[in-house]
Amino acid sequence: MPEVIGVRFKSCGKIYDFEVNGVEVQEGDLVVVESELGLSIGNVILGRHTLEDPDRELKKVIRKATEEDLHQSQENKNLETEAREYSLERIMARGLPMKLICTEVTLDRKRIIFYFTAEKRIDFRELVKDLAAKFKTRIEMRQIGVRDEAKIVGGMGICGRELCCMKFLTSFEPISIKMAKKQELVLNTGKLSGVCGRLMCCLGFEYSELSPEDTALTEENSISISEDEEVFGMIVATSDSPPEVNEPLAQRETDSPSPAPQSEKQEYQGKHRRRRSRRRRFRKIDR
Repeated sequence: MPEVIGVRFKSCGKIYDFEVNGVEVQEGDLVVVESELGLSIGNVILGRHTLEDPDRELKKVIRKATEEDLHQSQENKNLETEAREYSLERIMARGLPMKLICTEVTLDRKRIIFYFTAEKRIDFRELVKDLAAKFKTRIEMRQIGVRDEAKIVGGMGICGRELCCMKFLTSFEPISIKMAKKQELVLNTGKLSGVCGRLMCCLGFEYSELSPEDTALTEENSISISEDEEVFGMIVATSDSPPEVNEPLAQRETDSPSPAPQSEKQEYQGKHRRRRSRRRRFRKIDR
């Protein structure tokens, strides 16, 4: 069982396991690890613990971050800004229908990652050639979704607070309109959509707190049950002789029909006619 630590690279990002590899680190330290993209600096979120049967080969911690590593990371920020400006210039020059979100440079500068959004697939081969000729390193283009864009860019929600995905959400869970129906919210997509244009993640916060019986019901089952209850209530209220509770609904319908019930309006009109007839009789008697 390898001894691992949990490392996070970005604020509210996912936590990845890395093998300690004999390096003395504690929770809160900055470490240099070998990630899938290359050398990166991450923050230790989870201390030493053992991992049973890892599902993949674990990367190793190289060393604790030094002053030189931190200085190199700060210089990479300047390179990221330069790469972003040059990439925007080339995108406009080639007329590519894409929106550049941000750039990322690995610690060893062996790779520059460009994150962008687009409505469809983009042929950016010529753009990659321009960027590779400019920066003399490996270029990687990554297309992301609108939710990831909102997480990177940030913003304010309709509640007046910062976006949940930017503050504490580490992953995006599937959100459906059924969650709003269950909470009896107004089904207005303009009010239920977030900055990203998708249904707000907070719709799932209170939905998960419902009782297991409610969550087990599907939307069709919940509708059919409510309709059955309404029909049952109407039958009981309008029948002259109330049926027994244990008597099935189908059996009550097949029995001999009872006299047709009168509505409240008809009953009121009948009483009013009887009262007027009584008044007329009293008037005749007086005469």
